[in-house]
Amino acid sequence: MKLTRRDTLGAFGSAAAIAALPVGVAPAFAEDLSDLMEPGPLGEHIKGDVNAPVTIIKYASMTCPHCRTWHLNHFPEIDEKYIETGKAKFYMREFPFDPAAAAAFMLAECAGEEKYFAMIDVLYQKQATWKSGKVVDELYKIAQLAGFTQESFQDCLKNQKLLDNVLSIQKKAADQYGVNSTPTFFINETKYGNMSAKDMGEIIDALV
Repeated sequence: MKLTRRDTLGAFGSAAAIAALPVGVAPAFAEDLSDLMEPGPLGEHIKGDVNAPVTIIKYASMTCPHCRTWHLNHFPEIDEKYIETGKAKFYMREFPFDPAAAAAFMLAECAGEEKYFAMIDVLYQKQATWKSGKVVDELYKIAQLAGFTQESFQDCLKNQKLLDNVLSIQKKAADQYGVNSTPTFFINETKYGNMSAKDMGEIIDALV
């Protein structure tokens, strides 16, 4: 099923409507990580020194409760101990599981590079208020905090090329890298599932 801008903008009247419009994830047949570090069509969103010896790539969905928990409860420790100290760099990549998640990622993209991670922070903090029910109305309240007008908000969610690019990142991760759940991490090109800051720290320490 192809998700379109009509889905992202108009299908959020209820949780049932969202559930009826899943973003398809193709099964992976063989993992090929040869181009894992090549930027996708939206470039890369990176925190930390690009020359840091350890690379952490996180594939996440904005409506995923496990992604929210990791971002709010575990990422601050990784950020403080490893990213801010130059030991690791962090890449955030989009893997939306539903139209609401796709719309949230689109708004983070439209906010601009300087506000991208701030938007991700707020979207995870307020996930319970916008992921179901009147999704568009709640997302607009959050977007206003980042300086969106009604017009720029609508234009962002109507941008079919942006939506296609977000979904192409997801499709490549599923088809080529074997990503089928979120969060999924690649640490120096080794794949891991959800984990605590403690467990991730031990992996990074061994690599450093």
